[in-house]
Amino acid sequence: MVTLEELSSDPHPVLAELRPVGWVDALGGWVVSSRELALRVMRDPSTFTVDDPRFSTAQVVGPSMLSLDDSAHAEHRAPFEHPFSLAQTRARFTTFVEEETDRLLSSIRQLGSADLRRTVAGPLSVAVVAYSLGLPPTSAATVLEWYEAISTSVTGVSAGHPVTAEGAAAFALLHKHVAGGIDRSDSLIAEAAHAGLDTDDVVANAAVLMFGGIETTEGMITNALWHLLTNRSQLGLVLADPTLLPNAIEESLRLEPAAAVVDRYATRDAELAGATIRRGDLVTVSLAGAGRDPEVFPDPDSYDVRRSNARRHLAFASGPHICLGMHLARLEAVTALTALLQLPDLKLAAGSPPPHGLVFRKPPAVNATWTP
Repeated sequence: MVTLEELSSDPHPVLAELRPVGWVDALGGWVVSSRELALRVMRDPSTFTVDDPRFSTAQVVGPSMLSLDDSAHAEHRAPFEHPFSLAQTRARFTTFVEEETDRLLSSIRQLGSADLRRTVAGPLSVAVVAYSLGLPPTSAATVLEWYEAISTSVTGVSAGHPVTAEGAAAFALLHKHVAGGIDRSDSLIAEAAHAGLDTDDVVANAAVLMFGGIETTEGMITNALWHLLTNRSQLGLVLADPTLLPNAIEESLRLEPAAAVVDRYATRDAELAGATIRRGDLVTVSLAGAGRDPEVFPDPDSYDVRRSNARRHLAFASGPHICLGMHLARLEAVTALTALLQLPDLKLAAGSPPPHGLVFRKPPAVNATWTP
């Protein structure tokens, strides 16, 4: 019997046993853990939709591009799409990301030890998302508090629990904060409002972008740090040849995508690798499982910064709901890790925890030491 604790602490042996698809009582649905089936499900929204009352994120923040399909999805996503293209991302955000990373590193460089999640990865991702959306100023700590309450609530809903009071309260504060920035003429949220979305729609999509951006980027940075610092031979390769760093990050995404699963709901009876899916069934796509599919990735549980096909992971999903901010997340991760790996004699402190989580997976802390 698969338990939620197994899926949160170390899901990979279970996912290997379930591959390509299997029923999990603890989730009340099917889990897809092969890359081929994951692509099939995510690229077929007419059969496997996000537009269902059970969709966890929508229960917390309301309908958004993340929880809608077809024309409604396009209407919600379109106002945000161009600014996050690869060319626009590089042109608009490179200088800000570099300057913010330098500022954060300067504040800890002489300390010799810190939780790099709390001092670098989290604050960087918050600052960049807030900047990208043109949100009214607020502290990184405040936004992280909202984020943690909302993401915890989303994770709980995925496990069958109701929306928490803390999650609802945090979203109410976020709603007020985002709505206050709609009249700023230079912001993406103002552009979205002018494109025809009402305030609730703008807030819901800003929340998805904000918390998706924080989660994806913070998880990318912390998971990649954990993989590099717990695989010293691979770290040595990257330090000797920094051009390997982008692929080292992709390999980390393959092994531990920050968003481990995405949920879909069957709109009609279907068949997946011999499994009979009934209309209304929950179909959870394990992005983590797809990344360790041995049919695609030889020696799938090993961290190999020189793996030639590491970028075939599905950490940013696929199909119409592919991650809008993936180029920005990659820019932030490469910039932050380039700076962090320059800290002399960087090591994980004893007892620093591994990645953990049912929906969102990352180390609870990245306690590290270095020579000031």
